[in-house]
Amino acid sequence: MVEWADGSLRAREDRVLTEEPLEIRVSAAGEPPRRFGVTMRTPGADFELAAGLLLAEGVVAGIDDLARVAYCTDETLRPDQRFNVVTVDLTGPVRRSWVDRQARATSACGVCGTDSLDEVEALAGRTASDRAHAAPAPPWDPALLAALPDRLRTRQQQFDRTGGAHAAGIFTDDTSTADSGTVVVREDVGRHNAVDKAVGYALLNRVDVAGDALCTSGRVGFEIVQKAAVAGIGAVVGVGAPTTLAIDLAERAAITLAAFARDGRVVLHHVPQPAVAG
Repeated sequence: MVEWADGSLRAREDRVLTEEPLEIRVSAAGEPPRRFGVTMRTPGADFELAAGLLLAEGVVAGIDDLARVAYCTDETLRPDQRFNVVTVDLTGPVRRSWVDRQARATSACGVCGTDSLDEVEALAGRTASDRAHAAPAPPWDPALLAALPDRLRTRQQQFDRTGGAHAAGIFTDDTSTADSGTVVVREDVGRHNAVDKAVGYALLNRVDVAGDALCTSGRVGFEIVQKAAVAGIGAVVGVGAPTTLAIDLAERAAITLAAFARDGRVVLHHVPQPAVAG
């Protein structure tokens, strides 16, 4: 490639983030696999991505619904396709059925594959209803929320190499541990995928993230808050701006929502309980 700078062109090398399709298939107990959908993602942590996405979509409710997650061994696949197809075997029936997503979900969009506007509203309603029965999360110190992007940034290795990766991390409020309260950090070309990978890690490893905080490297939209709510997370922090639907769902699901977290400051758009001064 070439770079234009200071009025001239020069050859240079660069590292580019990988983006490839991932097909997710789901097999209910005693049934053949069915295609759930295809998403564009950065390869790596594919099992976590599949598990986290199915949890967010209500197809599974927890780790006990998962019998196995593995790359597909379908002999009709070309060798270069086999690591781009994941099959999730369930221990029983699906918790919630779905329509095969003919519309491909891109790395920039998650709700793109949702069947209708009514389904988005129903998803928000189910999420808020489920959260209503959960114990309220303890309040987060705003100073800790403001510091989360820096804790996330130190672990963004793919971004350092390519400048093209979003990141999502789950953190506890205990900064005295060796990992400064970091549960997991995942990167991907899509911020929704990064969140699914982080949540999927917690699911597959039986890590209780109830009340923990999710920090993302971009803006906070409806689906980011929805994924966090389903996982039981108590606070969502974004480096960028929130959307109106994200704020609305945070209020309905009793989640702390913070945005514009940078340079030691943070804007609290919703706090279900009074914030604790730092």
